[in-house]
Amino acid sequence: MATAPVYYMRIEGKREMIYRKKINLLWLLGPMVFIMITFLYYPFVSNIWNSLYNIVGLGGNRGEFLGVRNYQKLFEDPNILIAIKNSGIIMLLTVVFQVGIGLTLAILVDSVKRFKKFFQTVYFFPIVISATAIGLMFNLFYSYYGGMLNQILNAMGHNPVNWKSDSLALIMISVPIIWSYAGFYFVLLLTGINGISEDIFESAMLDGAVGFKKVYYITIPLLKNVIRTCIILAVTGSLKAFDLPWVIAPKGAPKGLTHLLGTYMYQVTFIEENVDYGSAIAFMIVVLGIIISQITNRLMKQEQY
Repeated sequence: MATAPVYYMRIEGKREMIYRKKINLLWLLGPMVFIMITFLYYPFVSNIWNSLYNIVGLGGNRGEFLGVRNYQKLFEDPNILIAIKNSGIIMLLTVVFQVGIGLTLAILVDSVKRFKKFFQTVYFFPIVISATAIGLMFNLFYSYYGGMLNQILNAMGHNPVNWKSDSLALIMISVPIIWSYAGFYFVLLLTGINGISEDIFESAMLDGAVGFKKVYYITIPLLKNVIRTCIILAVTGSLKAFDLPWVIAPKGAPKGLTHLLGTYMYQVTFIEENVDYGSAIAFMIVVLGIIISQITNRLMKQEQY
């Protein structure tokens, strides 16, 4: 037992020597910095540069210098207004329902004693399914001829419904988006709840904070920073949503009224081959994401408990 302190002192001494040698840290951090610059920052800067030129085809060949004309076009394009409005609606729905459902499920599962692992697996499972597969599955639900929803209506004696009509299409897109990612926020929030000390809950119980009072006065305030992170992820995720909405309503069907910013950018860039304008839309998406994330951070400032 007498040699144990000496052993730990040697271990700590080695750790200090490792971190004093900055060259070791550079070897560890260098590859990741290279990857970030190559696959994130360089494409981002190149995208901004492309938005200032007339790009010929998908090859990226730069032609005439356009300056800010593509950005001026953003204010004149009616489809951009539709895409921003739809993305705002999806953003609101994801924040309220994805995070809200995730929080509710996390609180309920945390209070369950039996089958806890089972519920965790069931609620998280949708996130591991491909978004394309989910989109195809919901297309089968929404199909006018023989779709599951219309079969249920027929069995009840009602006429079939066009679930992808102008008035319903955006709602039908939002349902699978909310369903597929609610489990992701459930796991984050449940992890946050598990990180709260049991001593706090026991003290609150002695003061009479049980049931809803425990959730309202203890759990939610202590989860504020985790909830803020979930909201930021939901906001940025809704701005760049593409795969699932595109599978359900390609080209913003019907009549381009269900375009989100991500789907409209894809159509402009790869279908219409207007790469420079698509680059301007991509840059606008990034700017909007940064602005809204900063606003969320300001509204939900981190608190120390």
